[in-house]
Amino acid sequence: MSFRILALGDVVGERGTGYICRPGFLSGIKKERGISFVIANGENSAKGNGLTPQSAQALFEAGVDVITGGNHTWQKSSVYTMLDDDARLVRPANFPGAAPGHGKTVIDAGGVRVLVFNVSGNAFMTEPVANAFECADRILESERGGYDVSVLDFHAETTSEKIAMGWHLDGRVTAVFGTHTHVQTADETVLPCGTGYITDLGMCGSANGVLGVKTECIMHKFTVHTPVRFEEAQGNEVLCGAIFDTDPASGKCLKVERIRV
Repeated sequence: MSFRILALGDVVGERGTGYICRPGFLSGIKKERGISFVIANGENSAKGNGLTPQSAQALFEAGVDVITGGNHTWQKSSVYTMLDDDARLVRPANFPGAAPGHGKTVIDAGGVRVLVFNVSGNAFMTEPVANAFECADRILESERGGYDVSVLDFHAETTSEKIAMGWHLDGRVTAVFGTHTHVQTADETVLPCGTGYITDLGMCGSANGVLGVKTECIMHKFTVHTPVRFEEAQGNEVLCGAIFDTDPASGKCLKVERIRV
């Protein structure tokens, strides 16, 4: 029987969180599409950016099972204790061990053990972190035999690094999806050895503006080059992500489908 995973792209600010968390919205999508498990990247789900206990809890209450992160995960110190204590929160595993939180988790979803792990890219990312490929290999080795389905959120800047990670893990994980760039790509596929893949899930937030931020803020940054406070765009909110049909018996992906609603 297929185990369907819905992966949601970067949730952007109060508008994105509010859109997903509207009463009955996410639960309706889960019911309509037969979703068994939901992962959302929440590193920008708080006002401004970052993650707070409030934004995390809102996503959990809406029906998200695991929240992954990225380079903005630690922007709000109020979430540090929750990162350490709540197994449903996952931050990039290749950041230093002293950083709050954990880079992997295994969740029992109705008898299916789902390994979710989060790794940050190395190319053109602000923070210098451990090698992403070696980190992914170590996690899979350490968790061997402890899961049925495995999913990587690869939070990275370049399409080439993300695609390379997909090929690197083909046949060894169930699904690899990219986050961070906020633009949904049209390359969803099942790789030859059975790993579902998409370069970037996109974002959940206002499609007006630039990557969820008001256009005038970004234009100022590009044309004037002086500091400007980013403000969330408003209106035309969307949910972007992908649905992975998986087989827990084999750990393979059967089908990948983009979603934008």
